Amino acid sequence: MEIQIVSEEIIKPSSPTPSHLRTHKLCLLEQLVPLHVHFPFIFFYSPATKDPIETSAGLKHSLSQTLTHYYPFAGRLKDRSFIDCDDSGATFIEAQVAGNMSEVLKQPEMDLLEQLLPFKLDEKLSTLVVVQVSYFGCGGLAIGVCFSHVVADATAAANFVNNWAAVASFGSINVEDLIFDCTSIFPPQDVLGLTDSLCEKHVSYEEVITKRFMFDATKIAALREEIGNVGSLDCPTRVEAVSTLILSAVIAAAARETNELTSSFLAASIPVNLRKRMNPPLPEECIGNICTTTTVMCPMNQRIDYKSLAKKVHESIRMMDDKFVRNVYGGGEFLNFLKNAVEGLSKNRLFWNSSWCKLPLYEADFGWGKPKWIATILRDDKVAMLLDTCDGEGIEVWMGLSKEDMAKFEQDPGILAYSSVSLSPF
Repeated sequence: MEIQIVSEEIIKPSSPTPSHLRTHKLCLLEQLVPLHVHFPFIFFYSPATKDPIETSAGLKHSLSQTLTHYYPFAGRLKDRSFIDCDDSGATFIEAQVAGNMSEVLKQPEMDLLEQLLPFKLDEKLSTLVVVQVSYFGCGGLAIGVCFSHVVADATAAANFVNNWAAVASFGSINVEDLIFDCTSIFPPQDVLGLTDSLCEKHVSYEEVITKRFMFDATKIAALREEIGNVGSLDCPTRVEAVSTLILSAVIAAAARETNELTSSFLAASIPVNLRKRMNPPLPEECIGNICTTTTVMCPMNQRIDYKSLAKKVHESIRMMDDKFVRNVYGGGEFLNFLKNAVEGLSKNRLFWNSSWCKLPLYEADFGWGKPKWIATILRDDKVAMLLDTCDGEGIEVWMGLSKEDMAKFEQDPGILAYSSVSLSPF
């Protein structure tokens, strides 16, 4: 399918940022994000009633207005310590696709989806937010939005897109507490080199295979029932149940790889949104990386049943409360933890299990209806990304593994019993 870039420009905030707001300091949670890390969403929409020229004009105008509220997103990162909110703007790209959107949705392969993004996965972002609007021959369109992870976690990104859509539909938004100073809770520290070392040790040079595994509502309900009540785990959530199944299969696949792993652990890292976990709660709309990562240590030399593993997942997430977070991030304890984590990766495996479920992504209506489907792109080894299906009941798991591990993973009895590998998201 041929995709041609037809225009590229910088969209600046509609109103200049006041001089006293020019500097947006980064807290420790944001300092810990490696500079090259970014993440994309692709929103697919049925044919719009407006002409593409009129549609693009409306998107640019509403983006400009939205950036006035999200002024750090239009700035530039300086010295890993602050954002210069200089209104430099966000990148906006337009593209024409020689084909129908249904062709992509029938067989959404990674190479094709990547062309709908305004960057290549191995490239650095030109601005902190980059947008590509791709118009299909059928009248449908895809909006690819990519964020630097330094300025936004998935919650902040989803809220940004929703507010942008609201401005496009209604002309304005009324939002408060977007720019919240977290440095008093998570004071900046000298982390230079530590997070980059962590990522370098996690980099895999093997061929990575990415597949989507579909868990419908019926299968998830059956899985939750099988896990049942385990101690404090009254009933696992959808995400806890599916995450447990994924981790079990990954452990089984890795443990069969070589006998050298018999004394090692799989360190499963799970990001946790802290906004509602702090006391008092932080504003739900606030931007930044207001999340931390909890870790489930899974021994590779023994079979862990679903019940005990689900309990570990549940308890590791539950422990991320106000007291724990302030104790860890408020002093020097976290830096010691991070140093130990970097050293520990020499003998342990790291697996990232992240969930975007329950984010209001399918609420982003720019004036021509809600998204038909939302996708992302994943090329990393030992990473699972969980998203809601379009009906809001099931879960799509975007899974990245080495070719050898993927062959074992997709033949795991639990994966075969509860999921399906589907080309189409519908």
